[in-house]
Amino acid sequence: MKNKALSLIPLMTLFSASLSAIEKTSAPAMKPIIDPLSGANVFQMVAGLVFVLIIVIAVAWLVRRVGGVTMAGGGAMSVVGGMSMGARERVVLLQVGDEQILIGVSPGRISKLHVLEKPIEPQLNKLQDSGFAKKLSEVLRGKLK
Repeated sequence: MKNKALSLIPLMTLFSASLSAIEKTSAPAMKPIIDPLSGANVFQMVAGLVFVLIIVIAVAWLVRRVGGVTMAGGGAMSVVGGMSMGARERVVLLQVGDEQILIGVSPGRISKLHVLEKPIEPQLNKLQDSGFAKKLSEVLRGKLK
């Protein structure tokens, strides 16, 4: 009988280990469920959105008030016009003092193409003359002022 009891010890050990594992897994720790549409969460989300919108409006107002970003020292040289000639190539007309210079700009290289003998008068941007751009600027001026 003693031998029989000794042979059952490993079996009892396995059985008790499986019972303790069942007890541990049968009752998992329940975390409280947080409702994403609760009042506090909705308020936090709306407050964050309002904060971001205020920052965007403040930066837009500041840029408009300052007059946009300008290049430093632009007194003697200015860009009269330009045209894209390909995906990464452009032709640019520069006004330097009384002279106008046509240059080609590509990745890694800038080359002088021509010096104009008779300067070309700068024209107003064609986009400003278009009906849609004109109406949009009038609407924006009316709402912002």
